[in-house]
Amino acid sequence: MKLLRREGESKYQGRPEDTMYGPGRLITYGTQHILTMYGGVIAPPIIVGGAAHMKSSDIALLVTAGLFISGLATLLQTLGIGPVGSRLPIVQGVSFASVSTMVSIASKDGVRPVLGAIIVAGIFGVIASTYFARIVRFFPAVVTGSIITVIGASLMPTAFTWCMGGDSGAKDFGSPANIGFAGLTLLIIVLISRLFQGAISRLSILIGMVIGTIVAAATGHADFSGVKDAKVVALPQILHFGSPQFQVGAIISMVIVVLVIMTETTADILAIGEIVGTEVDDKRVAAGLRADMAATTVAPFFGSFPASAFAQNVGLVALTGIKSRFAVATGGGVLVVLGLLPVVGAIVAGIPSPVLGGAGIILFGSVTASGIRTLARVDYENGLNLVIISVAFGFGVIPIAMPTFWNKFPDWFGVIMGSGISAAAISAVVLNIFFNEWTWGNKPGASVFSERENRLEQFGERLEDDIPHSEPRRRRQHAQDDFTATNPEQPAPRDQGVTDDPPPWSVTAH
Repeated sequence: MKLLRREGESKYQGRPEDTMYGPGRLITYGTQHILTMYGGVIAPPIIVGGAAHMKSSDIALLVTAGLFISGLATLLQTLGIGPVGSRLPIVQGVSFASVSTMVSIASKDGVRPVLGAIIVAGIFGVIASTYFARIVRFFPAVVTGSIITVIGASLMPTAFTWCMGGDSGAKDFGSPANIGFAGLTLLIIVLISRLFQGAISRLSILIGMVIGTIVAAATGHADFSGVKDAKVVALPQILHFGSPQFQVGAIISMVIVVLVIMTETTADILAIGEIVGTEVDDKRVAAGLRADMAATTVAPFFGSFPASAFAQNVGLVALTGIKSRFAVATGGGVLVVLGLLPVVGAIVAGIPSPVLGGAGIILFGSVTASGIRTLARVDYENGLNLVIISVAFGFGVIPIAMPTFWNKFPDWFGVIMGSGISAAAISAVVLNIFFNEWTWGNKPGASVFSERENRLEQFGERLEDDIPHSEPRRRRQHAQDDFTATNPEQPAPRDQGVTDDPPPWSVTAH
């Protein structure tokens, strides 16, 4: 294939994502992607490791395994092997969508059932990738938005537990010092986001965690004793946590999670295609999903979790205009190298829980905000979608508000419904099929919510008619209507005594 060379870069003809830069620029652009998503990659292993009551050294292995698998998945997605990989500038990382389900499983039975469920769900995802375009219609915005919102809400208790110290049995759990460190970290992140723009603003969470950790260490509230015992370089260990366990309830929950991940990845592939300006058809989407699911299937053998496309890096491509998949692939190589450095995992594992909690409030809150943004695209005209959201959110919040709600049910049922994301997904998908796929019998205004909206609108119109400052406007309109009726060929005169100006007590936007 012929190469075009101009200003230190080259480009395969016809495809903007095939732009090639020199080594220096590739490393710079690739590292920028890694810094943008680094906090999102290390958070899930820390959360799940804490839920499984792992020691710091094991959490460090989870972190390095996550970095290693994220790097391999990114290389597979960007460079591709045969029918696997979209060959688009997409960064892969450990999925946040799976965290609440993994926490639910790991907190009861440890990490081994989590790994087994991921393997089976990943194999299912690889098989379903080719046909997913046919079932993606069952995951419209009303479903995915509900699920993502519940994911964020389900993670918030973890953030608050971290803010208090992480270990409820510790003497200083909930102490002003712990909450103070969390508040300091949160404040730093907020200030950086407000005062800076560009790369610094995008690194606000990472910078906030670094500064918060330094302050905690300076006051004796950080423990990095595990760093001196960690190896500098080491290959990832296969099945370090033992053979995976396969539990039916955990597998069903993880399959649901994988369907959500595939939906998110599909949206990211389509979005990056629009940003880059390249053609994305169903075959390319399927190839991207295969890379996603292949990485997910392999991840548990290295001690890592499901992989998915990172939306924040899609935004970075749009912001910087760097569309080269080779730049992102270079970033994937950097991740692989970091995954071979256990000392990096040990440093991350030493970050104090309150610091993680302060960052977690922003991080998990942004997941909820992302779900709300998705729900903003939903059509609420007939009110049925509002019913779907209400029921899905209700079922999704049960494990948060009342963790023992399903305790009297069979174990497999409790595992499925005890995960907020599984409960929300099942209820949202079923109701979406019932309301929006089976359209027979649907009537306009059939929902009580729709009727409520109509009544509110009518009430608003009556209220506008009754408030004093609307009277002059109504008199003017009546006068203009009367004049137009008697003088159809002349423009209606404006009443000089009546204005549209709001009364002096009203509030106006400037």
